[in-house]
Amino acid sequence: MELLTRLEKYSKTEADVVAFKNAFTDETITYSELWSYSDKIAGHINETVDNDKQPIVVYGHKSPLMLAAFLACVKTGHPYCPVDISMPQERLKDIVEASETKLLIAMVDTEVTTANKWTMADVNAMVAEDSVQLPKDNYVSGSDVYYIIFTSGSTGKPKGVMITAGCLDNYLDWMEQIMNRSTDKKQLTYLNQAPFSFDLSVMDTYTSLYTGGTIWSMEKRLQEDMGLMHAKLKESGLNVWVSTPSFMNVCLLNKEFNGENLPDFTTFLFCGEVLTNKTARELMKRFPKAEVINTYGPTESTVAVTEVVINDEMAGSEHPLSIGYDKPGTKIFIMDDKYTYPGKPEGEKGEIVIAGNTVAAGYLNQPELTADKFFKLSTPDGDMWAYKTGDEGYKEKELLYYCGRMDFQIKLNGYRIELGDIESNILEMDDVTYCVVLPIEKRGEVKGLAAFVTLDHPVEDEFEYSQSVRKYIAEKLPHYMVPKKCIVLDEMPMTNNGKADRRALKEML
Repeated sequence: MELLTRLEKYSKTEADVVAFKNAFTDETITYSELWSYSDKIAGHINETVDNDKQPIVVYGHKSPLMLAAFLACVKTGHPYCPVDISMPQERLKDIVEASETKLLIAMVDTEVTTANKWTMADVNAMVAEDSVQLPKDNYVSGSDVYYIIFTSGSTGKPKGVMITAGCLDNYLDWMEQIMNRSTDKKQLTYLNQAPFSFDLSVMDTYTSLYTGGTIWSMEKRLQEDMGLMHAKLKESGLNVWVSTPSFMNVCLLNKEFNGENLPDFTTFLFCGEVLTNKTARELMKRFPKAEVINTYGPTESTVAVTEVVINDEMAGSEHPLSIGYDKPGTKIFIMDDKYTYPGKPEGEKGEIVIAGNTVAAGYLNQPELTADKFFKLSTPDGDMWAYKTGDEGYKEKELLYYCGRMDFQIKLNGYRIELGDIESNILEMDDVTYCVVLPIEKRGEVKGLAAFVTLDHPVEDEFEYSQSVRKYIAEKLPHYMVPKKCIVLDEMPMTNNGKADRRALKEML
């Protein structure tokens, strides 16, 4: 596997280069230490677990040894399942049971108990052991599963997305091309903001490791102290920013977050949510020398499969931003429910279907769900492995445009409404920093719409402000898309993945 080949090389040629730094605790690990520690952990895995390619759960937060544990797993032929400590113990239990793991490598103690038998190992004790020579024949490669990230499932139980070594190598080859285009600098420092259990972290963590860079990791305690966070950012020397747009919106509230104070940034990469024109404009104004890149992709397609550099014309347009061009090795189709080649013509909306060399192998131990969401797409160039995203979109001049989740579309009084359309328009208001629109339901029937917003200033009269939002939207959208109520929040409830917690908001209605 190219990634592991490079890391072994870096352990010698870049031995003393910091591979990972926790910006809150100042803990670091060099490329030499990363390779050595992963060998030690791998030796323990070989003694504890049969070489049966069973997943291994790795539990922790932003410790440098998380990365060593990840590598140890794949060096012994096992995929790893990252679980962040911010996840409830019940969710950890679900993942341990669903993965059928025989080993949990822990950075911190957990008292979770499950029906299946497994062993918990303290990572600190593992790295204290002697290093062992590992046969490279056991390394994961090609179609072997490299990592399994669990996402929420409609049944209430998480589903494990299996990403192969081949998928990851193909993805990283593309990311390296983007970085080479964006900057001449070879040894870059990448922001890691997302927890390792969220696949956005793959974009920064593995792109950095693949290219011999440094990961500057921002743990939860640092993100919760905005004053300290901005002070640390000024000292960071960061070159590449990776986050959801939501996190960027929080950072932009600080006027000192700009290119004058943070002169080393060359690239801003966004994924996981809609990047609005408003956010892009503000960011480009503050960092005129850096590239702003919008990307798109679900966990099931190895982080991202499209990218586009946002220019002034795009950001200044009233048209929502594109989510990009297909990456090499990927074809994106717009399809109806027949899912046949070549799909819908340019300009027509339909379901976004991703086919190509970074589409996941499927869901762990869920063959029926895999068969429902993944399929072989017959094309004139041969069969392609494809995934039905459940996202609606269309293509225009080879650019892909996202129109929202198909399951976020509702009907109100017979009118079909895309909630994301309303959210995008409210976000164009100067003082709105975040917006989520939800249906107001009674006995299963949609009776109206509610908008939840956060602002860059306090509001004395919430009713008066709500009326101003309704008036603003009434001038832009049809009457049936105007929210009945607007709820101003001090802060938006967020999931562990840095996205708005829609379930928590629904409970407020």
